[in-house]
Amino acid sequence: MTNVLLFLCEGLVYVAVMITLLHLRHLLGIGVFIAALGVLHFIETYLAAVFYVQLPFGVISPGSAVLFSGKLMMILLLYLKEDAATVRQPIYGLLAGNFLTVALSLLLQMHETVTVVPNRTADLAFIDEMGWLMLWGTLLLYLDSLLIILLYERLGRWVRGFLTLRFLLCGIVVLTFDQAGFYMALHALNGAPAEVFWGGWFAKMGAAVFYATMLGAYMHFSSHSKPFVSRQPIGDIFNTLTFRERYEDLLSKSGRDMLTGVLDRSRFEFEAPRLIRNAAASGGVVSLIMIDADHFKSVNDRFGHLEGDKVLKAIAAAIQSGLRQSDYFFRYGGEEFVVLCDGLDHAGALLRAEDLRNRVAADVVTADRAAVTVSIGIASTPVDGAAAQDLLSKADARLYEAKRRGRNCVVGNV
Repeated sequence: MTNVLLFLCEGLVYVAVMITLLHLRHLLGIGVFIAALGVLHFIETYLAAVFYVQLPFGVISPGSAVLFSGKLMMILLLYLKEDAATVRQPIYGLLAGNFLTVALSLLLQMHETVTVVPNRTADLAFIDEMGWLMLWGTLLLYLDSLLIILLYERLGRWVRGFLTLRFLLCGIVVLTFDQAGFYMALHALNGAPAEVFWGGWFAKMGAAVFYATMLGAYMHFSSHSKPFVSRQPIGDIFNTLTFRERYEDLLSKSGRDMLTGVLDRSRFEFEAPRLIRNAAASGGVVSLIMIDADHFKSVNDRFGHLEGDKVLKAIAAAIQSGLRQSDYFFRYGGEEFVVLCDGLDHAGALLRAEDLRNRVAADVVTADRAAVTVSIGIASTPVDGAAAQDLLSKADARLYEAKRRGRNCVVGNV
């Protein structure tokens, strides 16, 4: 029973210190909590690799049962107290630091060392082995952290308000996944027997109960402003955790037409093949709507290019108002625009194009209050081809047929 009591004491010390640091983050700074979380990673990995004790239900290590389990639950608690953008900081910091550990250990082994302290030599092979275990453990931690946060949010849709239960279910699922993953590395590197897996699993289930109770009690008695269920869609939370929202933001600011703010031709060259390829793979359809302003040269000739720019911006705004969020809108060149509609068949595209034509005619005027109109050509997969160039060619031909018919009309076939 001595070992069991020691494990409980270690867990109490860990959770008390880490919760205190998190609770005082506005006074001490969040960096104190994150640094404390990261500095234990080496000892955690060392203990998980070589330090085991016998308990009634198996052989276990405090590195896994106390420190790692606690760290994962602390990451979930940090998410609750802050947000996904904050919680990703320790995750990526640990990953970067442990890659650096392995890289430096490989370089350190190239040194020719001298003995300064009698009977003591540097065991760099041990450091190297720990580095690889830390890397594997951190990769697992990365997956664990994503999984436990997303699972917590998903459970919130089903068991709203039962906070301790959600902590417990998250811990059971994710720590089971982690135990299987880390045991594979231990078995491969150190030949760890199966009893290490089962003992560690039982210990982590006990840790899940312990930490869920502690975190639930803390959240109950502490003041908090963050709701127990995020209002964000789970996909948005995942994007924030993986920095994808930064990529999306960067992408949204690049490939934009400077005048109208819509996507430019370079983005069309990227998005169109991808969209059509994905539609073909899933059995879906894509429609391409090509739009050209009628008699636009005369606007520039009569009122000047500044007025022409205003008209183009007004045309873009009118078209944008009639599109779905999933549609892609490009300025293809000059006064020509292209819309890609994923999941919209040819009949639906004809209706959409007619609506866009009416919006432009109703909303856009020149400086002398004359209405501006557009001509439109349409092409759709698979009837008009299975490549972006096929759709462009067909839509362009139909656009010029619309011009031939007198402009201000939509042509879907010739």
